[in-house]
Amino acid sequence: MPKLVDHESRRRRIADAVCRLAEESGLEGVTLRDVAARAEVSMGAVQRCFRTKDEMLTFALRHIGERISARVSARLVQSPAQSARTALGHATSELSLLREEHRAEARVWLAFLAQAAVSRPLAEILRANYTGLQEVFTQLVAEATPDCDPALEARTLLALVDGLTTHVLIDHISPAAALDVLDHHLRRLWGEPAG
Repeated sequence: MPKLVDHESRRRRIADAVCRLAEESGLEGVTLRDVAARAEVSMGAVQRCFRTKDEMLTFALRHIGERISARVSARLVQSPAQSARTALGHATSELSLLREEHRAEARVWLAFLAQAAVSRPLAEILRANYTGLQEVFTQLVAEATPDCDPALEARTLLALVDGLTTHVLIDHISPAAALDVLDHHLRRLWGEPAG
């Protein structure tokens, strides 16, 4: 009897291997041979799951985006009675990937972000991710403070989060300093004294 293969599980396993390789060497370090070895599958198995390297990278980017989104959602669900301000603070701190346990994820995310500048399929996925996040942030800002342009503030927060992640990854600032910057910005947004 032929062996049954869970193709979706195998695709996720391959995507995890892509992410581990990208975290170590950037996307230029992701080769079919290395992905197969890291996922502990044959090169043929990788090729049956993904017709091209671009298709494999696109799936891996969606995979990591889903992991980050699930973690942000879980953080928001943990405190369902929280205010929009608290929810926005939790969402921005999770999304910024500043904690040590998220550093590998941050390196992978930024590797994909850099590649998206020259890859239309990756750029389309990132635009969709950012659009979804901007909608959530816009809603939370609108609920939290009616005296601003919620869409503009949502875009500002997304840019700030990405920028802080980058600065922490290159050791320009510490994670604690990045969280202070984020907290300072949110306090100003709410009209509270910073500090």
